[in-house]
Amino acid sequence: MSARFVTGGGAHEDGPDQGRSPSSSGSWKTIKRIPKGGRPYATSLTFAFALTAIMTALVLVAVLGVVWEGQFMAYTRRNMQSIATSTAQAISGLYATEGEFTDNVISAAESASSISSDIVVQVTDAEGNVLYDDTWATTDATSTTGKKTETNPVPTSREAVVSAPIVAPNGDTVGTVRLWALGSDALLTKSDSAFRSNSYGAIATAAAIAAVIACVIGYFVSRGIARPIQRITSTAKQIRNGDLTARSGVTGPDEVGQLGETFDDMASTIERDLKLEHRLTGDVAHELRTPLMALQATVEAMQDGVLPADDEHFETVASEVRRLSRLIDAMLRLSRLENGTTEIKIEKTDMVYLVKSLVSAQHQLFHEQGLHLRFVDETPHGELYADVDPDLIREAVVNLMSNAMRYTNEDGWVKVSLRQDHADVLIAVQDTGIGIAKEDIPQTFSRFWRSDVSRERVSGGLGVGLAITKEIVDRHNGTILVESELNKGTTFTLRIPQRQPRKQER
Repeated sequence: MSARFVTGGGAHEDGPDQGRSPSSSGSWKTIKRIPKGGRPYATSLTFAFALTAIMTALVLVAVLGVVWEGQFMAYTRRNMQSIATSTAQAISGLYATEGEFTDNVISAAESASSISSDIVVQVTDAEGNVLYDDTWATTDATSTTGKKTETNPVPTSREAVVSAPIVAPNGDTVGTVRLWALGSDALLTKSDSAFRSNSYGAIATAAAIAAVIACVIGYFVSRGIARPIQRITSTAKQIRNGDLTARSGVTGPDEVGQLGETFDDMASTIERDLKLEHRLTGDVAHELRTPLMALQATVEAMQDGVLPADDEHFETVASEVRRLSRLIDAMLRLSRLENGTTEIKIEKTDMVYLVKSLVSAQHQLFHEQGLHLRFVDETPHGELYADVDPDLIREAVVNLMSNAMRYTNEDGWVKVSLRQDHADVLIAVQDTGIGIAKEDIPQTFSRFWRSDVSRERVSGGLGVGLAITKEIVDRHNGTILVESELNKGTTFTLRIPQRQPRKQER
């Protein structure tokens, strides 16, 4: 089964640390088990839930104090006014029949008095004389005329009294009905006051219950949130202590789940990179040791007289020295590309001529290796221009062609093609070689890396050509696509934007 892999500067966004200047200072410290003066996240979240419930209750009480209190007082006043008006109307009707205030006329006030023992009903005539006061029912003192002389004092505040006129048939006001609440300056009976007090008590009780429920909910919610965070923290400590296989296992669609998945991916990347670093160290040692051992063996043999110090053996030494020199030069070039110290000279370049001339120059070398090399121009008009550094692009394409030649069997084919895709130039190098295993493709551009299959071949390669190619493509804001199948062949495709900034900075 074939596999494909894309890499390059255009394949991903730069991370937040890209371009950050290095610092000359640094520090390191162990992770404290419990931060000094810290408070558990679950406790903080529980307090937050409780505080929210309490603040909600306080806001509700404030709103009730401003809005509901006024509405309630207006409601009680309307009720008292309605009683006073209906009583005055009843007395007015009887007065029209009797023509004066008689006991029968005044008795109409008794119906209002029976509504509540907290309501005081008082009837006066046009001159202000008290004709009826329901508190007389509990007073024994009377005048010689038979009329009550002790009356309940009328509240002085207008807000504490409601009144309604008693009207004669001719329209004259002959008296007044007054109502107020006994022992209250706000027209509130004992039952009204009790209702108001009970309402505020119920609100306070509800606030207390809500705070308790909020604490309980906050506790369980915070535990659910804090548990995965604690697992991530514990995993981070394990990784820092050297256990690179530790994973949090936190997953989910929410932010915490995404954090856990991202953390585990980061841990896997770190583990893989460290393994590659260890492998790189071994590969570098191997690449340097091979020519050095050959040099050492040859020189020691010549010193001991085992081998003659002739031109043939000097050429062997020189060959290994040149190999070491090429390896070091390639490493230095790769390092300069990675560090951005290699200047890129962007100029408008005929890509068809550039690639075609490379294929023509390499044709004889491929022929000597028993391979077939051809160039395929897939551009619509036989020309395609792009803003590139021609020298670096030549080096990148030559590296791909050399790689194809190295791992393609005799009588195999290598095809170099060029085409345009929207605003990109695509250069593909396809071979019929040994291919790359699917699991090895992501490591293709690592320095000194070779698959197990390719290591069995005596290729003579330095192992950094593809790494240099990747850096060149990155500097051109492009990508590399790798498609390969074992024993069928491999295709490397460079995708480079046609338009580049004239001055490349990194």
